[in-house]
Amino acid sequence: MCIAQGMILLDNTIVNVALPSIQRELGVTPSNLEWIINAYVLALASLILPGGTLGDRFGRKRFFLIGLAIFTVFSAACALSRDDPQLIVFRALQGVGAAAMAPLTLSILVDAFPPERRTTAIGIWAGVSGLGFGAGPIVGGLLIELFDWSAIFWVNIPLGVACFLLTVAAVQESRNPGARRLDPMGTLLASGGLFLVTFALIETNTHPWGSGYTLSLLGAGVAALVCFVLHERRVEHPMVPLGLFRSPQFSSANVVYALAYLALAGMFFFVTLYFQNVKGWSALQTGLSWIPLNLPFLLVSPFAGRFVRRFGTSWVSGGGILLGAVGTIGLAQLDVGSSYHAAWPCYLLIGFGYGFAVPAVSSAAMGAVPAAQSGVGSGILNSSRQVGAAVGLAVLGSISHAIVAGAWRLHIEALPGDVRTQAASLFPSVAGGEGRAVGALIGPEAASMAFESFVSGLHVALWVAGAAMVLGAAIAFVGLRGPRAAASAPVTGDPG
Repeated sequence: MCIAQGMILLDNTIVNVALPSIQRELGVTPSNLEWIINAYVLALASLILPGGTLGDRFGRKRFFLIGLAIFTVFSAACALSRDDPQLIVFRALQGVGAAAMAPLTLSILVDAFPPERRTTAIGIWAGVSGLGFGAGPIVGGLLIELFDWSAIFWVNIPLGVACFLLTVAAVQESRNPGARRLDPMGTLLASGGLFLVTFALIETNTHPWGSGYTLSLLGAGVAALVCFVLHERRVEHPMVPLGLFRSPQFSSANVVYALAYLALAGMFFFVTLYFQNVKGWSALQTGLSWIPLNLPFLLVSPFAGRFVRRFGTSWVSGGGILLGAVGTIGLAQLDVGSSYHAAWPCYLLIGFGYGFAVPAVSSAAMGAVPAAQSGVGSGILNSSRQVGAAVGLAVLGSISHAIVAGAWRLHIEALPGDVRTQAASLFPSVAGGEGRAVGALIGPEAASMAFESFVSGLHVALWVAGAAMVLGAAIAFVGLRGPRAAASAPVTGDPG
């Protein structure tokens, strides 16, 4: 389960460093380049809830293996793609496989381990999966330097085969013995609603938030989700037991998870652009720079259960999220002239914070879910993470875009009329931190102005991300406290 979750999160980040190589070799347009990332995220976010439900009904091991096979086969198809439409379609199908796997990795762990060892197991799972997320840029940079862009997909094949064989040999089948017939209408409404909302958020990169296009998509998505809730309340055999949300512990854990990954996704995006485009680092250098974040996460998360047993879920979760908030707000102080020494202490805080918080929040959520419904419970929790990350990139990107636009307009006011017109047309490069490209066209002074404009957007975006985490910490302190929260996560002292 650790290998599987690590693969899923690895594919969230490894593709980013390969985009320039893919763009050159396949001749991909900028809009299609974004969809190489978004097709995977969209399929994963919109289908993750049905994935957990189907596993509960038909067998978690069986459905996990089906998802793993789909993921592995279409990883190979991605590597063999000859043009961008093929790659986008295969990335979406890869996301379908990930959606079947993701909720079941956690529910299989819940079934396999007794309560006194469960939080420790979840901590190890969180540590390895977090390593997969953080190692993506490092592994991707190495593979591209040694081979070409297709290697980032080929790497999934041996991992997928090993994971398949281990699952067949070592995982016991489990299902919900009280599972009832499927809920096709609920599945359609939930998947359609999540698809439309996530798609609308992704499209805010090219369409304003207030445009009829964006508002129509958001409205349709929200309407579908409202209809889903109303349908689930009336149907005899609901896909998602709404009674789960009567638990303050479960509801709070999902909100905290969404806010935490909203901030984390935004932080990774902006700081990666900062070091690659403003500081001129290579993809490999940038990936290696994340080690001070990945290492404490990997070291702390297997032992988070000890801290939960001693201090309680709310303090470990809320304190961890608060540490991450301090680190994120610290990164909001980066300036054009800042060095790596200004960043790595913030990475340490974020790594330690998430290392404590992720296992504790996951365990609190799953502790509030009946064992028979662990698949759907895990699906809801994973969906919170994916939707939180999508919302984070969209919202923080939109905020940054507006701040950078205002700063760039002020900077270019002093330029001559014809140069100012050309500078205004270069705004997309400015918003992406590509100051050197701007400077090559209209002079070195413009490069400095472009970098300063980009950093002004980074400042505000990361302050908002930090504020979201402070809110998440407050919810954790309040919503995850009490006897049920504390009792959900008893652990042994032995991380093994």
